[in-house]
Amino acid sequence: MAVKAIHAFVSGRVQGVGYRAFTRKVARELGLVGFVRNLPDGRVEVYAEGEEEKLQELLRHLKKGPYFARVDSIEVTTTEPRGGYEEFVITY
Repeated sequence: MAVKAIHAFVSGRVQGVGYRAFTRKVARELGLVGFVRNLPDGRVEVYAEGEEEKLQELLRHLKKGPYFARVDSIEVTTTEPRGGYEEFVITY
């Protein structure tokens, strides 16, 4: 299967509620690579590469988030994979 990539920006109560750890856990379980990080404006940025079906599954999880999160919106773009990622990590 072809590798695809998504770049997402998640808005809502997504910082300080375990959203990054939740995203990393789900992405790793799905076999995706990339990163998640908090942005200064309160959003969370997610970049992931992998099979399209697995990326769609990640997006379903991102829309819900962990227990204490509140996701108001997600802006997602599909892009060409950058490559160079060996695992899914939290960056700062």
